[in-house]
Amino acid sequence: MKDPLKITAYAAALAAFFAGAYGVGHAVGPGAADAGPAAHAGHGTPGSGTTGGQDASAGGLEISGNGYTLDLKTPRVAADRNSELRFAIRDRTGRQITAYQRRHDKELHLILASRDLSTFRHLHPTRAADGTWSTPADLPEAGTYRLFADFTPAGKGAKNLTLGADLAVSGDYRPAPLPATCTVARVDGYTVTLAGRLHPGTAGELTAKVSRNGRSVTDLDPYLGAYGHLVALRSGDLAYLHVHPNGEPGDGRTKPGPEVSFTATAPSAGAYRLFLDFRHHGTVRTAAFTVTATGGERTNEKAQRERPEEAAAGHRH
Repeated sequence: MKDPLKITAYAAALAAFFAGAYGVGHAVGPGAADAGPAAHAGHGTPGSGTTGGQDASAGGLEISGNGYTLDLKTPRVAADRNSELRFAIRDRTGRQITAYQRRHDKELHLILASRDLSTFRHLHPTRAADGTWSTPADLPEAGTYRLFADFTPAGKGAKNLTLGADLAVSGDYRPAPLPATCTVARVDGYTVTLAGRLHPGTAGELTAKVSRNGRSVTDLDPYLGAYGHLVALRSGDLAYLHVHPNGEPGDGRTKPGPEVSFTATAPSAGAYRLFLDFRHHGTVRTAAFTVTATGGERTNEKAQRERPEEAAAGHRH
């Protein structure tokens, strides 16, 4: 075990400052004013707002996009201590916006994740009249975290956005490796099994099956307008992919379990950490998985459908 690194308030402040400066630097560079919104897969909105104009289905890589900026008012907190996070969304004029469209039962979804993806929080902050959002947060480990604000401004034709900023958490820092590949998660007596695969640049279906004590759960509670809520983060830069289930409660065809299916597109090949929130008997729980997005198998499957003779010949070679 490596000796822990002490992250002081000064070092934390420096980390937050330079991280913020990096995001703002990208935001105010050439063409930034015309940057498109970060993607929100649940709404099917393609976007940019990402480094170098790549990863069209990724979000949260920049602090500004489409004329809006995430203003993190508490860029650092202490580990393992109750803290209040405060932030606002500013428009092109610098004003804090106070009008949002409700998406999935909320005006804004706030996601927090540590850089090593060992800690995840899905929070629902409260907005003050002046547009300042706040929420309590207790983060167990020191290190750098990424904060994602997922929202849609009010107004006809407004696009969904996911903006991100770094949050420094001071304390004894013990870096952890990415959890090993895992498609079965256990939490509070529940077992959640994930089937399907992520494919870069191509939509694919993921299905989570929930059971408890060996029996399928068929009475999941609605949560945020669905029977499950899935967030995927790419290891490394924490590119953000926010997806929602296929179907919703009350649509006449979607059952409350045991399976919840999603359509998702990975922005690139690589390792991803997936976090599924589900509610049962009034309590929300989170199941976490580690998967790898690959494209070779998908490409070959497509070739077999379109040119079966050529695909078969290639396979023989």
